[in-house]
Amino acid sequence: MPGGHKTTGKLARQLLFSEALLQTKGAPPQIATQPSTTYHEMANPAQEPSMDRILQEISAVGRRLEGMDNAMASMAAETKSIRTEIASFQTRVLGPEQQVSTVEAHASSFQDRDQELLFLRSKLTDLEDRSRRDNVRFMGFPENIEGEDLHRFLRDTLLRLTNTVPEPPLEFQRAHRLGPRRTGTHARPRPIIACLLHHTQARQLIQKARTQGPCQLDRLTIRMSADFSKETSNRRRAILALRP
Repeated sequence: MPGGHKTTGKLARQLLFSEALLQTKGAPPQIATQPSTTYHEMANPAQEPSMDRILQEISAVGRRLEGMDNAMASMAAETKSIRTEIASFQTRVLGPEQQVSTVEAHASSFQDRDQELLFLRSKLTDLEDRSRRDNVRFMGFPENIEGEDLHRFLRDTLLRLTNTVPEPPLEFQRAHRLGPRRTGTHARPRPIIACLLHHTQARQLIQKARTQGPCQLDRLTIRMSADFSKETSNRRRAILALRP
């Protein structure tokens, strides 16, 4: 501690000062106790240390000790300041570490949710495809060619396209154009979505379209396909694009 160093310096100076006094005052004069002192020794009193010189040396030692005390006190203050800064840095680092841990926990939960979302999306796509398995999509029919009765138009047209009389007769649960009406002379006609009453007839039409390709009706090129969901359609297009 800084106070302890100052006390040690003061004690050292007092001891040095006491020893110097004992050496100069406590001892009897050399002339009285040593009568045999030679004339040469008495003639050179400057060789003996004087009181002023001793006090100067003691003062110099004291100043050096005081300087050492001040340096040690400064070092102690700097050490204390460094410890305070380190503690402050530790506090600052602890906050971000806790935030990172929280973010990692949230990210882990988000990954679990993403996997669950992907699973639910795949289930939803499967259910949508199953609900559309009786649908047949017709592309190439111009707008308004069906007239007022779309069901009757499709029955008559499919007989001409397939050149067969289906048994039982074709029946539709519903049929409609897909999307809003398109305007413009060169606008592409909207596809027709028809839901057949019998699943086997829908499968037969789709299988015929896959094996024979587009059908010709007068000057029209009619294409038939299954009515897949958007996810399945995009996946099928990507697979077909990768084929050579």
